[in-house]
Amino acid sequence: MTLPLEALLKTALHPLHQQLGAKLVPFAGYDMPVQYPLGVLKEHLHTRAAAGLFDVSHMGQIKLTGDNIAEALEALVPIDVIDLPVGMQRYALFTNEQGGIRDDLMITNCGDHFILVVNAACKQADADYLRANLPNTIQLEELSDKALLALQGPAAREVLTGFAPEAASLVFMHTATMIIAGAECFVSCSGYSGEDGYEISVDNDSAMRVAEALLAEEGVEAIGLGARDSLRLEAGLCLYGHDLDEHTTPIESSLLWAISKVRRPDGARAGGYPGADKIAQQLSSGVSKKRVMLKPVGRAPVREGADVVNTEGDVVGRVSSGGFGPTVGGPVVMAYVDQKVLSSGDDLFAKVRGKSLPLERVSGGLLPSRYYRG
Repeated sequence: MTLPLEALLKTALHPLHQQLGAKLVPFAGYDMPVQYPLGVLKEHLHTRAAAGLFDVSHMGQIKLTGDNIAEALEALVPIDVIDLPVGMQRYALFTNEQGGIRDDLMITNCGDHFILVVNAACKQADADYLRANLPNTIQLEELSDKALLALQGPAAREVLTGFAPEAASLVFMHTATMIIAGAECFVSCSGYSGEDGYEISVDNDSAMRVAEALLAEEGVEAIGLGARDSLRLEAGLCLYGHDLDEHTTPIESSLLWAISKVRRPDGARAGGYPGADKIAQQLSSGVSKKRVMLKPVGRAPVREGADVVNTEGDVVGRVSSGGFGPTVGGPVVMAYVDQKVLSSGDDLFAKVRGKSLPLERVSGGLLPSRYYRG
């Protein structure tokens, strides 16, 4: 069901999107910029070459305060939260009792509190889930008074360092509080593009000032959701609701790396989170399907929902994300494919308008990540 325009929520930067001539579309209940006059293709390439500024304020920001937060969170996610150092964040997964993924998120240890960043479409459900499953000694605050900006690309570090010198030394998955354009911001060295960059949490009242200051810098352009999707797809990063959902497990989703070693079956703090037994069984016995990256041969687009077939034309998988990769100059695909077929090395094809288009297998993303690790 599509909400009427007047019912859509608006981020603090909505007036800026209108001023910049953005094409606005409904997304996760918000009126969001899918592209600006530059266009998706050029926005994508500009982010890879210089720096792009994204409004991701529709994401959910949650603050947890109270006693024994790390231990309580560990009961809900398969990562090591207890040993997460202050000032660092980790990628995490909320799992259900069947081992499926309720949402993927970022968890940051801020010392006397924790900050979670969750997906826009899941944020209310996530907040309700946390309230129902965390002890009453922990208080949850939905930070609806905060905007979230993402500055991504090879020039992002130089740009942000011009405002806050401490940004120069911030390495991947580390966080810090710094002043940007006169506003106090909580900054993490992370993002969703495969490039070096930052995510910047700032009060709604200061968001316009910070965004306008960053956009005034040479090499920074406003980037919409269209390019955000093609950037993450090239980098091999999952999109919840498409490549991840409640019916796919971390093992099927090729996210074993997101299960900390200490939480795996032979780890010191094994299991103890929803679906841990199912996931342990899959680690031992394997899975019937697996998420893989594929590169269609040629330039014909392959979209989400297309069947993946073998040489005989048998359906052996399904495309979960598909689109054009401007950097690689061709279509890009993520798909879930039968594990036996993957192990056999059989040729794979995408079924598009009755034709079988050859697919090349890719290890990881199509581009090497350029995260700054110091």
